[in-house]
Amino acid sequence: MSPEEHVKNLVVGSGEGGKYLAWHLAGSGQKTVVVERRWIGGSCPNVNCLPSKNEIWSAGIASLVHHAAEFGVHTGPVSVDMAQVLQRKRDMVEGLIAMHLDRYQTSGAELLMGQARCVGARAVDVQLNDGGTRRLIAENLFLNLGTHATIPAIPGLAAAAPLTNIEALELDRVPAHLLVLGGGYVGLELGQAYRRFGSQVTILERGTQLVGREDQDVAEELQRLLVGEGIAVQLSTEVLYVEGQSGDQVRLQVRTPQGEETLTGSDLLVAAGRTPNTHGIGLDAASVDLDERGYVRVDERLRTTASGVWALGECAGSPQFTHASYDDFRVVRDTLAGHERTTTNRLVPYCMFTDPPLAHVGLSEAEAQRRGIAVRVTRLPTSAVLRTRTTSRRAGFMKTLIGAQNDQILGFTMIGEEAGEVMALVQTAMLAGLPYTGLRDAIFTHPTMAEGLNALFGSVPPQNAS
Repeated sequence: MSPEEHVKNLVVGSGEGGKYLAWHLAGSGQKTVVVERRWIGGSCPNVNCLPSKNEIWSAGIASLVHHAAEFGVHTGPVSVDMAQVLQRKRDMVEGLIAMHLDRYQTSGAELLMGQARCVGARAVDVQLNDGGTRRLIAENLFLNLGTHATIPAIPGLAAAAPLTNIEALELDRVPAHLLVLGGGYVGLELGQAYRRFGSQVTILERGTQLVGREDQDVAEELQRLLVGEGIAVQLSTEVLYVEGQSGDQVRLQVRTPQGEETLTGSDLLVAAGRTPNTHGIGLDAASVDLDERGYVRVDERLRTTASGVWALGECAGSPQFTHASYDDFRVVRDTLAGHERTTTNRLVPYCMFTDPPLAHVGLSEAEAQRRGIAVRVTRLPTSAVLRTRTTSRRAGFMKTLIGAQNDQILGFTMIGEEAGEVMALVQTAMLAGLPYTGLRDAIFTHPTMAEGLNALFGSVPPQNAS
């Protein structure tokens, strides 16, 4: 064991919130050390957000080429080279890692590759990946631990060595039949991608609809689009046990409303949620409390139950998006500087990168009903937007929630081309407190998808009709 080293700031985990905080603190002249177990820059640039969107884009190109004749373009035989898809993704990741290493060097933050374990109040032992141990005593300790894919306790599942998002993005082959356990973001994005690469795909969802957090009409539209691409979707399906090996042959015994049946496939992808990386690293020794789900218990400024210890990102129960973790960094940064900033009432948008994508911000209809908030709801089919006449990409709809007794925009959802970009415009209006009439009467460029907001907000029922 090397002698104790005292540092001003110690960040455990180099995910979005942690790395930006480290770069900021080190750049201001404070001695700052970051401990990262494996992924330089966190999971987003290595195995999650950006790599998945990279391969999803390749799948989209494959789909576009397959449908080229619909646009008057005739091609020869089309094939997918998964080795090249994989290499393109790896090249991107290598570039991102190099970019991160450069940021560490220019900021002055020290990056240690190793496994951290708390051994006391703001005291951490680091088992270095290349050998040796360092003990660090920090004035401020920041936990940016992240999450990992949950493997449900289904008999035979773990033994079948199923794919998670990490392994699915490292395949250099197209699975013959990919069984997907879970109908959320990862399952739908990767399921559609592999269908477009050429796999037979079956999605199994235990709940009564896909993407359980979404309104029923949103889930039904997504299911319609996926089934239209040849993806099989089974809802209300419980997996009883698993046999075989993913990559060879797997057999799933499942229970459906119609009874039990056996499903077979070549590969199994588990996309059944996330588990925080908070166990087995000595958080109890640091007096850091966890909640009943294993997430670090924090207040509205991301302070833990231990003095001088903070938590950021998914391990703190923040929304599981990179952009939410980045905002966690801003909350901690501003709080350390004595400014008012909290996580209370944040307007956190999100986008699922299926094709077409799903984007949402604010309240959903279901949430408004649960909270007893009276709203006016209006919808517009994406096909009503003239831009779709030029692209032939007409699937989906826009939906907005407006206050029943005022003109406040409370929520917006879109399934359709450029959904994330259109949603950002509505989010900006919501942040500015702009009434819906501002978007109704705005002059948007023709022909763009955003132009559809004129028609959407122009169809909001009057207040006395709610």
